[in-house]
Amino acid sequence: MNQTGTKTIYAVRPCTFVYIVLMTLTVITWLVGKAGLHGLEISLFVLSFALFKGLLIGDYYMGLRGIKGLWRWVIIIWLLLPGSLITWAFVSAS
Repeated sequence: MNQTGTKTIYAVRPCTFVYIVLMTLTVITWLVGKAGLHGLEISLFVLSFALFKGLLIGDYYMGLRGIKGLWRWVIIIWLLLPGSLITWAFVSAS
């Protein structure tokens, strides 16, 4: 209880939750590598994690979540363009 006699409620801030998600995805990616898993599906799985993590970083840590217009699209295109090219390279090589 605080000085006024009311209970203090602690909520998880969005950035803290995003940090936990980022660390979880990082550990999963590390475990995939440690287990020696390979193949096209695994590569695309890990790539999708990386792209999703980039989107979370842009949204929450760069503060682009509430922004409309060009700056939000710059990050999305920046993630989709290399992600698409890497996916195309993986698929065409197999």
